[in-house]
Amino acid sequence: MVLGVAGLSVGLALGGVVLLVALGWTLQRTVDEEAFRTADAVARLAGENALPDPLPVAGGQLRVQVVDSAGRIRAASIDADRLVPMVRPDQLTGTGRQRTVVPGQRLGWEGPVRVVAVPAQSAGEPLTVLVGRSTVDIRHATQAARTVLLVAFPLLVGLLAVVAWRVVGATLRPVEALRSGAAEITGRDAADRLPVPASQDEIHRLAVTLNDMLDRLEAARARQRSFLADAAHELRSPLTNMRTELEVAQRLGDRTDWPVVATDLLADTERLGRLVDDLLLLARLDEQPTPGAGHAREAGPVELGGLLAEVAARWPGPPPAPATEPPDGDDPSTPPGAGPSSVPSDVVSRCVPAGVGVPPVPSGGGSASVLSGGGSATVPPGVGDPSGPPVVLVAAASGPVWTVGVPDELRRVLGNLVDNAVRHARTRVVLAVESTTDGAYHLVTVTDDGPGIPVADRDRVFRRFTRLDEGRARDAGGAGLGLAIVRELVRRGGGTVDLTDAKPGLTVRLHLPTLPDPD
Repeated sequence: MVLGVAGLSVGLALGGVVLLVALGWTLQRTVDEEAFRTADAVARLAGENALPDPLPVAGGQLRVQVVDSAGRIRAASIDADRLVPMVRPDQLTGTGRQRTVVPGQRLGWEGPVRVVAVPAQSAGEPLTVLVGRSTVDIRHATQAARTVLLVAFPLLVGLLAVVAWRVVGATLRPVEALRSGAAEITGRDAADRLPVPASQDEIHRLAVTLNDMLDRLEAARARQRSFLADAAHELRSPLTNMRTELEVAQRLGDRTDWPVVATDLLADTERLGRLVDDLLLLARLDEQPTPGAGHAREAGPVELGGLLAEVAARWPGPPPAPATEPPDGDDPSTPPGAGPSSVPSDVVSRCVPAGVGVPPVPSGGGSASVLSGGGSATVPPGVGDPSGPPVVLVAAASGPVWTVGVPDELRRVLGNLVDNAVRHARTRVVLAVESTTDGAYHLVTVTDDGPGIPVADRDRVFRRFTRLDEGRARDAGGAGLGLAIVRELVRRGGGTVDLTDAKPGLTVRLHLPTLPDPD
């Protein structure tokens, strides 16, 4: 504020000096123009040889003399000296228009006198017209202006300082309110926000933007608190189980079945390790929300058909078909396996031709037909049986299907989806891949025949530590991080993931970017 007033004072002072200089120059120019007009008029009279005596001059501010080359006065105005010229002859060049300043005592005036000289001719004789004008009025006008500026300048500076103080104070008052509000925000009260001024100006927009930032920070903090609480709870559960088992084993003493205890502890340890790995992966994804240079170097062509078969091999497939006795009357020379009534164990494959659905299993423990390579095979009893574990099948694609991505990340995505589907499926899980109509993406589907997920919960299941009511039993379900990891990894790879009905069951759809066949 002080610097602003000081700068304003310096600017006003410089402006006053420039004003005085411009005023003096303007008044002096006016005097010269008036004197030259009078001199030109007298010179025209001399050229016409019609000089009156005395010379007519309007007002009493001008005095006119007409002198010859010898310095004698040939004509003069009524109040001009007729003996002594206003300018000595040696000061006159005799050619061109001149202007000079002489002391006022020479003409009987106070102060300096402005004198102009204009050459003239009268009957071939060279003459000079001298016109003098007092500059006292110019000096008085300049002094009056200087006095006014000296008196008005401090008053003007003081007035502007007061106005600037009020205006700047009114402008900065909302900023001070924002500062005070920011100083009072401690982070303990989620409702703390900065005051928003009523004026629709930059300060208002700044306050709104800062409050939006605080809302985002509060939301991030709430997510972090929830994440930490859920992580602590999930980590505490296996630790509590391990401690309980060890305490029970310690109390039983020699009656403890240590191999069983070791098996249980190993299972809890594996579960704890998987949870820690998931938490570390999510932490790395949060630190680098967008793929970096390292991700681009690791990405490469991936054949989805082979990747689906590799992932599906981790879970049970269709059991081998038992051999059947040939019916009575058959030719005993018929080679085993040549007829449709027996299928060797290596014939039943996970692969089903693309577009061919897995048929339902007849009731009563019968068999189902699975097409492979255009032929038929008899699937033994127990495949798709609700009393047994779900089987994982792969619908064979018509050819190689290539995408671009990090193989480990895609393997993790498919593994999480299949693991989630197997936990909820009744009889089977089917993996399939096909190209979309626009050719920009490949569609990978993971379909189970379980209870499905309500439409209202299909977005919520992708949040971290989210388990629906049917999956809250930790012995059967996970920690609620699998689908959250799937969404993050798929998004980093440039794809999308969503859920649809399978009727019955649920279908997870992955849209992965296509890559032309590298061959």
